[in-house]
Amino acid sequence: MNGVNGLTPNSKLQNLDLIDLLSEHHSSTRKLMEKAWNEHSEIYISNSEWYIMARIYKKRPTISYVTKNVEISRQAIHKFIKNLSAKGLVEIHNVENNKKEKCIQLTPLGEECYEKYEILKSQLENKIANQIGAEQVKTLKDVLKLDWGI
Repeated sequence: MNGVNGLTPNSKLQNLDLIDLLSEHHSSTRKLMEKAWNEHSEIYISNSEWYIMARIYKKRPTISYVTKNVEISRQAIHKFIKNLSAKGLVEIHNVENNKKEKCIQLTPLGEECYEKYEILKSQLENKIANQIGAEQVKTLKDVLKLDWGI
């Protein structure tokens, strides 16, 4: 049985529905990214920490903004921010004229790590494109960007 671009389909994925296919590919790409990062750095950064770093890169949002816009529990976000701070990757500041609110931003080390991680993601995307074709990757990205109405 031929798949796309003459590639043979992965037999372990053949009987999965859309949701499970998305989950399998998400899980495997995240594991590859974690492995790639850990081979290049002494600083361990979890997938959830990367998720938070992506939301604050080149910004200075409040912690409450992050908790409302990241699909992780409020308690977990506070824990991850504390971990990121302990690693020297983020700084937490008071918001002017607001004693309760705090804002968060990447430190220069955090920005450097994030930018290196972006390069690693780009390299993985290129490997995927070499395997399944650049046009397939473009189509996949276009479909994933659509509003699925769910």
